[in-house]
Amino acid sequence: MNFDPNLQATAPLSTQPADIIAFLDAHLPQLPLSDQPALARRLAGLAQAFQQNRLDTAKLADLVTTFEVSAALLSERRAAVLTLDYPAELPVSGQREPIMALLRAHQVVIVAGETGSGKTTQLPKMLLELGYGIRGQIGHTQPRRIAARNVASRLAEELGVTGSGVVGYKVRFADQTRASSRVAVMTDGILLAEMHSDPDLLKYDALIIDEAHERSLNIDFLLGIVRRLLDRRPDFRLLITSATIDTERFATHFAQKN
Repeated sequence: MNFDPNLQATAPLSTQPADIIAFLDAHLPQLPLSDQPALARRLAGLAQAFQQNRLDTAKLADLVTTFEVSAALLSERRAAVLTLDYPAELPVSGQREPIMALLRAHQVVIVAGETGSGKTTQLPKMLLELGYGIRGQIGHTQPRRIAARNVASRLAEELGVTGSGVVGYKVRFADQTRASSRVAVMTDGILLAEMHSDPDLLKYDALIIDEAHERSLNIDFLLGIVRRLLDRRPDFRLLITSATIDTERFATHFAQKN
């Protein structure tokens, strides 16, 4: 198996089916979040077949190949070389350490700051610096299509990855993201549509809801749905940003148990 170095066994892997199944089971949690449910079902089926002496070795070999493809996606995301500079003139840059400390400790972080303070472009960098955007993408919502495109372009430029696909955008009739993208900027309507097929947002390991003060129906729906999935996704990080948000009210909302 030619797994990503982070998934390699410490010794040559046995060719015995039982050992292969055990190896795959041990490394399943390290694969992209969105791949795990389907791979877990296939692996469980093969493990049961093995116990019943009816294992199809061709299916096991096919699953190994699928694991390798999934692990290769992680390698591609990790290989991206990012420029993580924080312009000193932006107020958010001066709060980098406190914000990152909050992100390490809490599932939900609410950031209020004036327009032009750097929230939209600097907060994704902080999540990237903390290691998000590998097992899942960092979703970044904007209320309008032109804003989504502009934010993606600006962020890619600041990260030094223009044209690489590391930062992409999704709007109606245009998807400029890749499987290997680490940040996906999109309209809130696009994210809502995705939740029909991915209710736990397994495609993402972090989400930034920007301009939350606009309080559109889409944003209100998103906030309600995401609040309900937090208990199911303890690894998930949610950043809510706004120029005029009532931080105490939002904090109380997300502190309430479902």
